[in-house]
Amino acid sequence: MTQEILLNITPHEVRAALIEEGILQEIHIERRLKQGLLGNFYKGKVHRVLPGIQAAFIDIGLERAAFLHVSDIQNPAAKGDIRDVLKQGQEILVQVYKDSLGSKGVRVTTQFSLPGRYLVFVPGTQQLVISQKITNEFQRARLMQILMPDAAGGYIFRTAAASAASEDIIMEGKLLPVKWTQIVARSQQAKVGELVYAEIPMELRLLRDTVPDSIARIRVDQLAAVSQLCEFAKQHVPRLVSRIEYHASDQPIFDIYSVETQLQKALHRKVYLKSGGYLIFDQTEAMTTIDVNTGSFLGRSNQEETIFKTNRDAISVIAHQIRLRNLGGIIIIDFIDMSDSEHKAKLLQLLTAALAKDSARIEVSELSSLGLVQMTRKRTRESLERILCVSCPVCQHRGTVKSIDTMSYEILRELQQTAKNFPWPGFFIVVSLAIADYFLGKGEKMLSEIELLLGKPIKVRGDSSYVQEQYDILPMSEKE
Repeated sequence: MTQEILLNITPHEVRAALIEEGILQEIHIERRLKQGLLGNFYKGKVHRVLPGIQAAFIDIGLERAAFLHVSDIQNPAAKGDIRDVLKQGQEILVQVYKDSLGSKGVRVTTQFSLPGRYLVFVPGTQQLVISQKITNEFQRARLMQILMPDAAGGYIFRTAAASAASEDIIMEGKLLPVKWTQIVARSQQAKVGELVYAEIPMELRLLRDTVPDSIARIRVDQLAAVSQLCEFAKQHVPRLVSRIEYHASDQPIFDIYSVETQLQKALHRKVYLKSGGYLIFDQTEAMTTIDVNTGSFLGRSNQEETIFKTNRDAISVIAHQIRLRNLGGIIIIDFIDMSDSEHKAKLLQLLTAALAKDSARIEVSELSSLGLVQMTRKRTRESLERILCVSCPVCQHRGTVKSIDTMSYEILRELQQTAKNFPWPGFFIVVSLAIADYFLGKGEKMLSEIELLLGKPIKVRGDSSYVQEQYDILPMSEKE
């Protein structure tokens, strides 16, 4: 499978698209004014200890205090009570392991980790751990022979280590403890709320963490960034240097493979299936629901086969959309109800296989009797929708707007109340064009009845700048 990375870099924003066989699989976006904090180290101070939930709020210099749970503290004594290890006003070094999501502040830990291309250095431990995605027993045995834990900590072998040369792993194993020593030294001199160590920019993190050794090429539309990426690759991933290319064309880089179009579709609530069925995505702060529908698909055999085919066709699209939209936390998939137990088992098997391509940690439950599958996907950064969109101010964040009928009744009630409070000679109702059309057509009789009831003239004025739930009632002068 041919993979490419397209990097669109401007002074204010970096966007990276992972393409597989011409299809957008992942999109990463980082805005310079709102950079992610994941992996950063801060010198903090305990602002408040909450024994009721065994957690503490840590002041790290941000607008909102960071959240530290007792389970995220690297200290054997913390297994008992958080008050045994943290006191209000205490200074502490912390690392961000989960960015601010929705209304929640960042989550921090003292179980530190420093990632490299092949290894993650874990200070304070003496363990060697191998990624579960490395299943080859020969490779696992080989890796365990390459390194010993450092005096300052242990290591986790990342998936990329399976195909790495021993000397590259050994080199990285020497560099990471040195970086940790530097962080500790800086933290001792830092003031409360000060950034001690910042993670590398997103475009460099992609080379380190995301780009597989099999990548065909990495196209970049900024010449200075090409040089920076090549320098980083020489030190950390030499084999990728020759695959970094400058996109010199006047054609926007995201027009290649119609990335912009695919990106826009990933924000749609409804996604159509080739069979004629469709999916509905609804995202809340707590969870995401995905509803599978047959739509116009009627099938050529019995109903059970039609339902199974729609559910089966939905699986690859669901897996792709979860990855592309970066949906995290609890995800509920509402498949169309099936009665055949073999179909249910096969569906769950296909779903698990489709999700295996995702690099995020995923856990999938059984298919319930109602056709529901509950799954969790590790969430460390905001979803695509949360990055690119805000709640709709027109619908007051409800996801719906009041109907034309509802708005017409509301306006007429308000009109009667206004007439009681203000002795105006008449009234102008300024409304959206759709509401104006309603009052001049279907609702004309109601308006005439209110006009007769009040004994005063009422005129309707449509304004193209008004949205459906917006209106004003204004006084009419005696001359009008």
